[in-house]
Amino acid sequence: MSSLYESRIDRQIREAQERGAFDDLPGTGKPLPGQGEHYDEDWWLKSLVARENLGGLAPTSLKIRKAAEDLMETLATKNSEQNVRQIVADLNKRIDQATRGLVDGPPVVLEQFDVEDVIRQWRQIKGIG
Repeated sequence: MSSLYESRIDRQIREAQERGAFDDLPGTGKPLPGQGEHYDEDWWLKSLVARENLGGLAPTSLKIRKAAEDLMETLATKNSEQNVRQIVADLNKRIDQATRGLVDGPPVVLEQFDVEDVIRQWRQIKGIG
């Protein structure tokens, strides 16, 4: 049994629905972002950074950590061993600077990559002897 009373707000919503004002909104029919994931109290900050493309504003030490985390994914796109060696050498140099406190941002506690070990892993990924 429905109520005969319709508030002004309810009427405006109903009329907008009838006009199709809510049709084809972004995200329609998709699950809510983060649904079922562990609650992160910094969700709003992370979504702001992603939405506004503010990742470039991160401190250098955090950029180095991210580069180290993504190293094998980055190298998987490379086709030259020389190029791979140069990328690892550059990252190792940046890690060295960060561990000595010569870059901005929070402290970095990372070990430098063993170039030969990284090359072995890269060859496995690429299917090279």
